[in-house]
Amino acid sequence: MKKTMGTDKIYIVGAGPGDPDLLTVKGMRLLQEADVIIHAGSLVNPILLKFARPDAVLYDSAGMVLEEIVQVMLDSVRAGKKTVRLASGDPCIFGAVGEMTEPIIQAGLAYEIVPGVSSFLAGAAALKRELTVPEVAQTVILTRCEGRTPMPELERLKELGRHRTTLIIFLSVHLASKVQADLLTAYPPETPVAIVYRASWADEKMIRGTLENLQNLVKENKITKTALIYIGNFLESEGTRSKLYDASFTHGYRKASQ
Repeated sequence: MKKTMGTDKIYIVGAGPGDPDLLTVKGMRLLQEADVIIHAGSLVNPILLKFARPDAVLYDSAGMVLEEIVQVMLDSVRAGKKTVRLASGDPCIFGAVGEMTEPIIQAGLAYEIVPGVSSFLAGAAALKRELTVPEVAQTVILTRCEGRTPMPELERLKELGRHRTTLIIFLSVHLASKVQADLLTAYPPETPVAIVYRASWADEKMIRGTLENLQNLVKENKITKTALIYIGNFLESEGTRSKLYDASFTHGYRKASQ
């Protein structure tokens, strides 16, 4: 069987946060060309599958274990079929890329990772807030709360909270009480927080408050999953400016005018 261009590798494609308009152009093209698509049905917006060809074979990985997902990918690409693994958000952020690509490498096959818009960026856009505010926060920490999978000791929330910078917590809204307790050891109780549920989806929801009320905010709004927690003064800071566009600042493309 003669292979067509692009059938000799597995494509791991970021689906973006939910809104189909936020799928990358390359991601859309690969979905349109794919013979086989393995999608994370519990996380990926099903509307994205409208880009698939009518004769494409679709697998919902929500009920599959890692070995089954990998086997479908390996069998498909070996059969000369253009194969796409459609992952939520960006595959390289809490996307299990390492454990998925290791057996591909061991099988002697090639793969390509196609980045996607991460949910934390969609959430920031929904909140209409800059994550890196001059003189307030110039560092962004992406993390999660320790659950069934242990965290490295220096990456636990009590340690990360000492930086008091922009903190975005994935996969942890169901552990809001622990998040609150751990971060109150470092952040002041009045520190602004926001919860973004299903960022960029049609039923997106945003809740704002303070760290001391985080657990109650989650409980009152009955949020148990698919939400991000944002913590930090970037949520309320105003009036700061970077030097990049300051008239008194010279850089390689512009001389100071003042």
